[in-house]
Amino acid sequence: MAQTLRRSLGVFDAVVIGLGSMVGAGIFAALGPAAGAAGTGLLVGLALAGAVAYCNAMASARLAACYPASGGTYVYGRERLGPFWGYLAGWAFVVGKTASCAAMALTVGSYVWPGQAHAVAVAAVVALTAVNYGGVQKSALTTRLIVAVVLAVLAAVVVSSLGSGAVDFGRLEVGGDASVGGVLQAGGLLFFAFAGYARIATLGEEVKDPERTIPRAIPLALGIALVVYVCVAVSVLSVLGARALGESAAPLADAVRAAGVDWMGPVVRVGAAVAALGSLLALILGVSRTTLAMARDGHLPRTLAAVHPRFQVPHHAELAVGVVVAVVAATADLRGAIGFSSFGVLVYYAIANASAWTLVSKLSSVRLLAAGGLVGCLTLAFSLPLASVLAGAAVLAAGAVLYAVRGAPGRDD
Repeated sequence: MAQTLRRSLGVFDAVVIGLGSMVGAGIFAALGPAAGAAGTGLLVGLALAGAVAYCNAMASARLAACYPASGGTYVYGRERLGPFWGYLAGWAFVVGKTASCAAMALTVGSYVWPGQAHAVAVAAVVALTAVNYGGVQKSALTTRLIVAVVLAVLAAVVVSSLGSGAVDFGRLEVGGDASVGGVLQAGGLLFFAFAGYARIATLGEEVKDPERTIPRAIPLALGIALVVYVCVAVSVLSVLGARALGESAAPLADAVRAAGVDWMGPVVRVGAAVAALGSLLALILGVSRTTLAMARDGHLPRTLAAVHPRFQVPHHAELAVGVVVAVVAATADLRGAIGFSSFGVLVYYAIANASAWTLVSKLSSVRLLAAGGLVGCLTLAFSLPLASVLAGAAVLAAGAVLYAVRGAPGRDD
């Protein structure tokens, strides 16, 4: 019989973990590439990403209430669509989110010590793996502190930008530089900043009263994150304009500088580093739980399903994920990791929406949202930069081949 995890998270902690995954380095790093793709259509791309994320959130919330176990869409796809689709979802999540972990770690390094970004990234991975090893409740408390700091920094950026003489709301208007393809690509890139709400679902086995807690926590976390993102995007775009924003490597720092608030630059850099640490903390948490679920089913080595007798965490899975992320963080490219991660995670949510479609037998709001989410995920995934699409498709194909070669192992009941 498989060992189970301790249920210790309430609604507030679940919302905080979701916010810690979303309101992180994505908003500091993804606005620039998205503006470069969409131009003045940036806010339309943000709205599109938010709409797709909402459909996904509702699908994940309903599925998590039905299947409150670690693993998220890996479990839902397996139970609703069949073993292969659950496996493919788990594979896409683990691979895509490993790239996300590396991206977050590299963001920490880029802001803290640009000349030694890779070394700082590896150190961050080691430190946060140790925090997660101590138990999910300690991780939730750490995330709560990080979220508070990041929200304070983002609020300061919005206030200082909108209160300056550099603001021009005419820059928010959609101009001739915006195209359908550019807006879709921006939506796919910005989705990178929204994907963290599923962390609540992947922790389903550690949530108190999951049938009520998860459906409440996921929409709450997503709604708060969307409001924060809109405020930040409007303030930065109205100060820098689409072209300057698209060319910026650190758009929030450039915005406060353009607003004439130079002293805010170091504050933003600290905020970006703390945000990335928060995202990395929750990402390692989520990837290790999906690894646990796949190991229980024999798709990954069984030893990764071990649960620590004292801390009640999947310690072998957490250590393995930490090692892999550290290696990727030591060698990866930040912007390439964002596109690759977005492709894998969008495929993951496409399977979640297909699973949610099967929950009811007739057309309803559940099915309409699931259909919208499925179409939206696939559209955004294949609108990403070609290199990201090709790399992501190749890795998914490799996973499918591995499944075919190994077959479908049975589960431990």
